[in-house]
Amino acid sequence: MQHDRPRLSYAALDQLPSSIARPARRSPAPVGIVHFGPGAFHRAHQASYVDTLLATDPTWGIAAVSLRSKGTVADLAAQEGLYTLAVRDAKSGHRVIGAHSAFLGPDDAAQIRTLLAAPTTRLVTTTVTEKGYCLAADGSLDFNHPDIAHDLAGAEVPRSVIGWIVAGLEARHAAGTDAFVVMPCDNLASNGAKLHAALIAYAGALDPYFAEWIAGEVRVPGTMVDSITPASDAALYDDVAEALGVEDRAAVQREAFTQWVIEDLGDPAGAALASAGATLTDNVAGYEQAKLRVLNGSHSTLAYAGLLRGATSVADAMRDTALAAFVDAMIRDEILPTLPQVAGFDHDAYRQQILARFRNPAIVHRLDQIAGDGSQKIPYRLGDTLAWHRARGEMPRRVVVALGCWIAFLMQRSRGGVTIVDPAGAALAAAAADGDAAAVLARLVSGGLGFDPALAGDDAAMAAIADAADAAFGGAWDGLLG
Repeated sequence: MQHDRPRLSYAALDQLPSSIARPARRSPAPVGIVHFGPGAFHRAHQASYVDTLLATDPTWGIAAVSLRSKGTVADLAAQEGLYTLAVRDAKSGHRVIGAHSAFLGPDDAAQIRTLLAAPTTRLVTTTVTEKGYCLAADGSLDFNHPDIAHDLAGAEVPRSVIGWIVAGLEARHAAGTDAFVVMPCDNLASNGAKLHAALIAYAGALDPYFAEWIAGEVRVPGTMVDSITPASDAALYDDVAEALGVEDRAAVQREAFTQWVIEDLGDPAGAALASAGATLTDNVAGYEQAKLRVLNGSHSTLAYAGLLRGATSVADAMRDTALAAFVDAMIRDEILPTLPQVAGFDHDAYRQQILARFRNPAIVHRLDQIAGDGSQKIPYRLGDTLAWHRARGEMPRRVVVALGCWIAFLMQRSRGGVTIVDPAGAALAAAAADGDAAAVLARLVSGGLGFDPALAGDDAAMAAIADAADAAFGGAWDGLLG
């Protein structure tokens, strides 16, 4: 890192190379959005849409709020909210984003309250990870969560994003100000409905009449977001410094592909974001299902089969021509038929986009990272596709092989003494420690580890999955991928 370089700022914009895209404005835009969780994904994804929007409507500036640490907001503040988005793809490039106008950390409670109450704030967005919503296993608000219990006990400064959003809505309700739109942007199924229900439940513990107001007046559209965003590192900072001639400690990177699907509830915020490239739909669930089964299902398949075959990254696995062809056929012949039709969504074009993204050599997406937490991912990424076919009397051979590869992966890790990264890691290791694949599968199914226990009654599927797992574990790939 060249520490003698000047820091990125509005004053430095005119000195940047002409190849660098940059905001048209030379000062921060007024705040129209309060965003909780300004990590790399938000800055690479939602903020890039907002930056595009600001070129035509400069009233949507973002206030970045970090409830846990000061690091990111301090770096943004030091650069007047500016940072570089590096696109890593066949056609790479750099773009300076100027969407952020305020930078608030854990010690800025008064300013957060002021912005949430301000009539000019029309949208509150969140990227706080699934855990940040403090939900129970059934998707409802967890009143026993320490942060929720703390906030409902009358704490002056909330700890939870739920507590903060409700505090902002409470201030607006008291002042007779219209509610802002609340838009969760984490990959949580039915995220809008779950967050809306959580806000109502939390408010109900304070004042039932206020909860009714939230139920009737607060719009919480569901969303689906997607773009591979590797972590920022020293190599990125050096690359940006070399390309721009300035130091940027808030730089982020992502692939060229980006998708933001928003439930159309008729609100101006959704319409504004759609003008900047977001997709408005009445069927977010259809997009979610496609992502889970096509993108995530094939990702998991590449991870387990790829690791067993010696690959280390997604692009590396896609250079394995037999494996790449197998995944393509699985998507086309076994996954796409399970998806409902969604207006304006071309499933086959999506398949081709996914495969092109997987081949991107500029993104190093490690297979061992994708392979983690399989017991939680497998049921939705591959299990639902299997169930769809079995309900129709069909045996999806490639999905069966993919499931067998997960079992073989568990057997390999367990018997090699390698830790299985998964909330149920110890139980998975014990289940896979000895015996043939049929015995391992029986233990997994009976324990509800990645499989529906009801699968035990499907002898044909159990046998097919076990045979595939034994073949993968033994390296007999010709019969599996052919």
